[in-house]
Amino acid sequence: MNSAVIQLIVLAAVAVFLILKLRSVLGTRDGFEKPGKPVAIDTDPASRPKRGFEVIEGGADADITDNVAEGSPAARALAGMKRAEPAFSVTDFLRGARGAYEMILTAFDKGELDKVLPFLSPEVYDSFLRVVEDRETRGLTVKSSFVGIRDLALTGAEFNPETRDAELTMRFVSEITSTTRDKAGQVVEGNANEIKRQKDVWTFARRMGAENPNWQLVATGE
Repeated sequence: MNSAVIQLIVLAAVAVFLILKLRSVLGTRDGFEKPGKPVAIDTDPASRPKRGFEVIEGGADADITDNVAEGSPAARALAGMKRAEPAFSVTDFLRGARGAYEMILTAFDKGELDKVLPFLSPEVYDSFLRVVEDRETRGLTVKSSFVGIRDLALTGAEFNPETRDAELTMRFVSEITSTTRDKAGQVVEGNANEIKRQKDVWTFARRMGAENPNWQLVATGE
């Protein structure tokens, strides 16, 4: 038996197998089947039976409810901010606040407030500057290392729809190492080998819809 005949036999066997397999999966139809009942197309919405519930358009904004309680004053304030500036994102703000916190703390310890001036209100800048100048007068230097933020949370939000002024309050829990040395280089405070946990409550403010995208630090506390 030559190879061509063998190939034909193999192909025929495969065809028979596939036919039997399809019959077992799809079933068969013998003769003529009765046509199904025609499906009516309802062109009158008023005639349709009402469902037992109503569909509410929109719903909770996860960008808000993931960070503050739904229906709370803070949630309503955040919603107002979004209406005033649709591109505003709470998630993006939190990401930016994390970076701003580290940047401002580092600049404060180094006495380099000019580097973060756009992110500080005049009142906060003056308060920080007095501390920096006092350290310099006493001949103290601070050396710190920012380990990281252990926790942060949005604890408050306020919005004035008339002026579009917004305030967001954050709680930060960070870990840092810090030492303060006198003129002689002696450590008078802190330990470079000890990680210290620091808690801060900062309030940032901005006018929603303004061209300047920067939030400014307007208040600090613990």
